[in-house]
Amino acid sequence: MAVNDATTIRRALAQASLAPLDAQVILAHVLGRDRAWLLAHATEPLPPADADAFFNLAARRRSGEPIAYLTGRREFWGLALAVDVSVLIPRPETETLVECALRRLPIDRALRVLDLGTGSGAIALALAHERPRATIVATDISEAALEIARQNAEQLGLRNVEFARSDWYASDTGALAGLFDAIVSNPPYVPAGDPHLAEGDVRHEPLFALTSGRDGLDALRTIVADAGKHLVPGGSLVVEHGYDQATAVRALLEQAGFADLEFLRDLSGISRVAAGRASA
Repeated sequence: MAVNDATTIRRALAQASLAPLDAQVILAHVLGRDRAWLLAHATEPLPPADADAFFNLAARRRSGEPIAYLTGRREFWGLALAVDVSVLIPRPETETLVECALRRLPIDRALRVLDLGTGSGAIALALAHERPRATIVATDISEAALEIARQNAEQLGLRNVEFARSDWYASDTGALAGLFDAIVSNPPYVPAGDPHLAEGDVRHEPLFALTSGRDGLDALRTIVADAGKHLVPGGSLVVEHGYDQATAVRALLEQAGFADLEFLRDLSGISRVAAGRASA
């Protein structure tokens, strides 16, 4: 949309035909400012080049593209992360997994933690930030995702994270050698063909990072079944799962010999995270 020099910040936001918060986030991104600055300078003119960039992004948002992909940024656990279409967008509900893992990871000693399917690195970097004495090994099958995760670690100055390509536990790099005090994962768990895949932001996210077999449990079966081989005695496994998968995941954990099982709901009250301890 072409605009003239009289376009103000307030007028541009009103003309975007977006939810006010979406419009503000996009314009703040274009201008390199924050939303508070926009509100304080609402009557200032918007340079034509910035206005054009804003309206182009607004049109893409109206077509359904996620805000995070338009701005290239997403906050998770208070950390600003770069994201693009090669990774899932980190979501607030996954912070429940981080909280659960941190309760199981002592702060006063060195630890080894394995993050399977790290994507943007959100979980690994949150744990690295909170447990500076721990070494986090973050893996993914996607080299593009690993590159994003490495960039995020460098940007945040987190040196206690190692990255390696791996198909769950299958890696030829040696990164998974030795045992871990904890394994964490937010794997794909949406059933193939689920109608929700055609709705909202997930339409634009990488399908391989969302779906896992007809019932959505293929990745979780692999992760749970083989976790004990990679954990120290008493080590923890913490995984995210779908809203209706808690019973199935409980059965997987019990079959694999995990004890002290814990099931947590996210802030929306949805069953979201399962955890257990490997046999001693």
